[in-house]
Amino acid sequence: MMMLNMWIMIFMMFLFGNMIFVGKHKHLLIVLMSLEFIILSIFFFLMLYLMSVDYNMYMLMVFLVFSVCEGVLGLSILVSMIRTHGNDYFQSFNLI
Repeated sequence: MMMLNMWIMIFMMFLFGNMIFVGKHKHLLIVLMSLEFIILSIFFFLMLYLMSVDYNMYMLMVFLVFSVCEGVLGLSILVSMIRTHGNDYFQSFNLI
């Protein structure tokens, strides 16, 4: 019963992260935070799955490295966008 509650909680985290990602798409910072929340739920899923099949946790370290690289790339885009346009609204600048 406890494992079922954990799986449901992880699925709800993933679902809420996707709902925030789709609903609040006007600000880059909120989009980045929702992506990190989705990555956190995927990390919990992988950890729970690998613990249930008695597998080693080296793949989690690789996943964490890639998620940190994704976060750093998103923050660098946010900083360059704020420096050039003054805010993080997607509607305030022209992509063309």
